[in-house]
Amino acid sequence: MQFIWPQNLWLLLVLPLLVALYLWLQGRRKRHALRFASLAIVREAMGPGNGWRRHVPPLIFLLALAVMLVAAARPQAVIVLPSNNQTIILAMDVSGSMRAQDVKPSRIVAAQEAAKHFIAQLPRHVKVGIVAFAGSAQVAQLPTLNREDLVTAIDRFQLQRATATGNAIVISLATLFPDDGIELDQLGAQRFRPRSIDDADRKPKPREPVPPGSYTSAAIIMLTDGQRTTGVDPIEAAQMAAERGVRVYTVGIGTTDGEIIGFEGWSMRVRLDEESLKAVARKTAAEYYYAGTAQDLMKVYEKLSARLTVEKKETEVSALLALLAAALSVLAASLSVAWFSRIV
Repeated sequence: MQFIWPQNLWLLLVLPLLVALYLWLQGRRKRHALRFASLAIVREAMGPGNGWRRHVPPLIFLLALAVMLVAAARPQAVIVLPSNNQTIILAMDVSGSMRAQDVKPSRIVAAQEAAKHFIAQLPRHVKVGIVAFAGSAQVAQLPTLNREDLVTAIDRFQLQRATATGNAIVISLATLFPDDGIELDQLGAQRFRPRSIDDADRKPKPREPVPPGSYTSAAIIMLTDGQRTTGVDPIEAAQMAAERGVRVYTVGIGTTDGEIIGFEGWSMRVRLDEESLKAVARKTAAEYYYAGTAQDLMKVYEKLSARLTVEKKETEVSALLALLAAALSVLAASLSVAWFSRIV
């Protein structure tokens, strides 16, 4: 916890003085009590059990005062809050390997249904964009609040050859940061610009690296079987995301054994490459999720939905402490009135 006005914490030194004053008053009360002819009269006046009760309200009030003084220093704490300005990019694999049926009814159908379920669960204020990738990557839908447009974009997917997982990350970043002038040819791949960048002569904008995972206004979720066959190295692309603080959550769909599929006259065994997906997630301070079945995939997206709609943020908590202090003061007064019919 940090404090905006830490110098106000010196006020806490008043508390020991108040404790000393309270003890002095208690001693003075005992001296006056000895003037009675019989101590039995004192005990009868105090009532049974009042010996310890009379100290409870002052102690609670002292605690309330301490909380108030801490609130005066304007403390800040990192707490979890609903995100009011967040964009999520769904980068979805539409390569030929996604026709494999080790996830029923097929990898691509299960991915489409899970993605639509995920979008439906998100709060309406969260923008979602969709990047589809196979041998190249393209923006299927720019970030929008319109859920119908997102579902339409997902339903339009058509399977293509090859898998460029690195390209998907780069295009997702270019969509999130259109002013940065991000291009695939910066990393030695073919030239490609998403629709969000119009100026062909725009030069990359210098950007100071930030800690991985520190950018809380956006995240990328990449769903794929992980078998990169072309394009940018996904680790190099993940480094770009890490430098911008963007987390890349990876979701592996399929099985490590895979299966043999045929497509346009050729056949191959398609396996889930978990290691590369885990490496991308680690690089960006995110997490990897395995989805071996359609049900697993749905559960993964439910977890991500809950995780991505909140963010940790350093927030001033003075108001919360002031409320706590007020509640403690009311409690101290209420106990005093209930036990002694007055505020002691």
